[in-house]
Amino acid sequence: MGRPGPAARHDDRRRTFPAVPPRAAPDGRFAATWWGNAWVEALEDTALDPARLARGRAYAGRGQVDAITVTPGRVVAYVHGSRPRPYRTEIRLRVLGDNDWERFLDTAADRPEHIAALLDKDVPHALAAVADLLPAPGDLVPDCSCPDDGFPCKHAAALCYQASRLLDEDPFVLFLMRGRGEQELLAALTRRNAARSATERTATAPELPTLPARAVLPPSTGGRALPPLPEPLLAPAQPGRPPLPPPDRDAPDPLALDLLATEAAARAHAFLTTGRDPVAELGPWQDAVRLAAAHPGSGLTASTRALYRDLAAALDRTPTDLARAVAAWRQGGAAGLEVLEEPWDPPAGPFDRARPALLAADLPAFRPWRNRLSTRTLQLRLGRDGLWYGYESDADREDWWPRGAPDADPVGAVTALMGR
Repeated sequence: MGRPGPAARHDDRRRTFPAVPPRAAPDGRFAATWWGNAWVEALEDTALDPARLARGRAYAGRGQVDAITVTPGRVVAYVHGSRPRPYRTEIRLRVLGDNDWERFLDTAADRPEHIAALLDKDVPHALAAVADLLPAPGDLVPDCSCPDDGFPCKHAAALCYQASRLLDEDPFVLFLMRGRGEQELLAALTRRNAARSATERTATAPELPTLPARAVLPPSTGGRALPPLPEPLLAPAQPGRPPLPPPDRDAPDPLALDLLATEAAARAHAFLTTGRDPVAELGPWQDAVRLAAAHPGSGLTASTRALYRDLAAALDRTPTDLARAVAAWRQGGAAGLEVLEEPWDPPAGPFDRARPALLAADLPAFRPWRNRLSTRTLQLRLGRDGLWYGYESDADREDWWPRGAPDADPVGAVTALMGR
């Protein structure tokens, strides 16, 4: 027998997904996310026959779409119709050019919260609009091996509906459709973050006012008064970035050193400008969550994933516990973390008025428990600060994750979650 060939190289620009079971969104639409529904609407807005769309939606609902393969500019699957043999069906769309991707990557790298949102499987509206990631009416071109010449036929419509479920689960599928794989995209963001940090660290330091030591402390004053010291410097608007550690294979992890130096600079700046240390009052778990929340997310680099793992293990928690707590911290700081972990019984007042207000706004009926109002997939939690914090979960799983910004109005908090 011949020698085995090298292992096949992972192709980041080709992904195949098993058949996706449908799941009803809270508002009755097929997709659950705003970008998933934008994908569906791009086809529905140009469909010539609503009846074919309805049949395609039914096909998707009955699981008649086989495994879906996604490559740049193309979504392909076999769809079962009324005949024994399935039809080969595809949806084509334009891939983005290099200039579009450069704008997208620059915008994402400028805002750490954008990277964090992507890693949390969320797509910020502002980021999606930078490079026209989402298809507009007419951008999706259906094709099918069936004899039906409808635009689209019911098989292509079924594929389009099921593809929206993939986008719900993983927004990086949308980027692949537009031409860039997940690892390729994350690597490009990592390089931009590194280059941006290096530029900031090597920037020329401002020239500071000085006074020669011999003028302040002469050998003998001879009765003369010493000159006054310079005026104290104004505190900078932001804490500085630490210098790069010297290369040394025996030195601690560079990420850990950078983390410690950055934390020291931030704490010193806060103490200088406010007179208090914002970290001194935090417990070990709160401080670990704060540290993890300061980084773009848990999946950008192996070093950052290791940080999440090590912080969680040191406090006898799981990385999932930490990731959920980080989402709460990004949502509302220490108050957001308290809302996540400590249910409480609010007094009569705003909590009692919330349910009638939600019903009056034609929103789903919420069931109360302590400071929480819940549906199958949405939840509001009233914080001790009087703000409502939004949460989401898969239907009937009780796996609640913080989403959106806190709001003093429960109706505003829910509508923000639902993308209205």
